[in-house]
Amino acid sequence: MKSPARWQAPFLALLLAALLPATALAQAPVEGQDYVRIEGGEPWQPLDGQVEVVEIFAYACHVCDRFEPMLKAWERTQPDDVRVTRLPAAYNVRDAFATAFFAAEAMGELDAVHAATFDAIHRRGILARNATHAEIAAFYAQLGVDRGEFGARMQAPETARKLEAAHQFLRASGAEGTPTLVVNGKYRVLGRTLGEMLEIAEQLVELERAP
Repeated sequence: MKSPARWQAPFLALLLAALLPATALAQAPVEGQDYVRIEGGEPWQPLDGQVEVVEIFAYACHVCDRFEPMLKAWERTQPDDVRVTRLPAAYNVRDAFATAFFAAEAMGELDAVHAATFDAIHRRGILARNATHAEIAAFYAQLGVDRGEFGARMQAPETARKLEAAHQFLRASGAEGTPTLVVNGKYRVLGRTLGEMLEIAEQLVELERAP
């Protein structure tokens, strides 16, 4: 028969762990291991009392395609003070997909085309990873987007300004690949897996909430 002392210790440890709040068990994110602090970093949009989580992504990126449903599910669990924003990786300010993103956003059509664009590239194979502006416009027209207005939006000065701003945000963040998460413009999330990236982002959101 085991002595009471031998089984009581692990039992008490498990009981204590169950009683502790989750935040007490979670390890605080470690700079240089879990995230990189962005010197002088600014949020993509004014915070207005919110915590901003930006995903820098590319439609042609197969990992971003896998990450999208995970990010969407995570976003649904967040309270109202957390704002999740997708931002195309405008390494080149003439990038066709980044241009299309901002044009669709300006038209209020982003919800109609975002998931469909990933699907067209990665599952249906009807849109090339290096599709031209015209090819993207033709595909979006099939989704019900007004082609004339979309073409005008792609060439609009406001779209060019958004592309340049996205390019500058990308450079400031130090993002070298996609997907990359940036919290409040201050922290670039590291992480070895997609799930770990979301866990670290969650911890950084809590860090930014702390008084």
